[in-house]
Amino acid sequence: MEAFLISLSAVAIAEIGDKTQLLTLVLAARFARPVPLIAGIFAATIVNHALAAGAGLLIASWLTPEVLQWTLGISFVAGGIWMLIPDKLDDVSGGASRFGPFITTTIAFFLAEMGDKTQLATVGLAARFDDLVIVAAGTTIGMMIANVPVVFLGDAAAKFLPLQLVRGAAAAIFFALGLVTILEALGVV
Repeated sequence: MEAFLISLSAVAIAEIGDKTQLLTLVLAARFARPVPLIAGIFAATIVNHALAAGAGLLIASWLTPEVLQWTLGISFVAGGIWMLIPDKLDDVSGGASRFGPFITTTIAFFLAEMGDKTQLATVGLAARFDDLVIVAAGTTIGMMIANVPVVFLGDAAAKFLPLQLVRGAAAAIFFALGLVTILEALGVV
């Protein structure tokens, strides 16, 4: 349950203000059809995060437990630093609207998530907790928690979110994960 809850909360918080959330806002404004948008976000996220969690397990199998702990600890701290950097939307959705809202959302969201903070967090969380299904489920639900309200609320939600506070909270979660992992590597915890 710990792996699921940490994965869910870390990604849900980290996703606020992220480029995929901004992409959701753009797609919601363009299509104004929530059901296919939500289905596209879910389809893209479940595939992307299952692949990322699989990569995390593969990486964990290649490294010794000591090297893995140090790598994860440093990666989580670096992720915390990255969380403090505001994200902006690149042109990931341009020209794909001829495919309709579901296909456009699925493709654009999958591509936008490649190499994104939340995808890399999924790799690290899967390596840390050694559980592809639970971590992928937690991070996928975290993405849905962060993005589904944007589909329905659009611009109104963006005006009320204290993004600095949200980024700080996400960074704190990653710093804490990094600190605990490093302390475990040192044998303190």
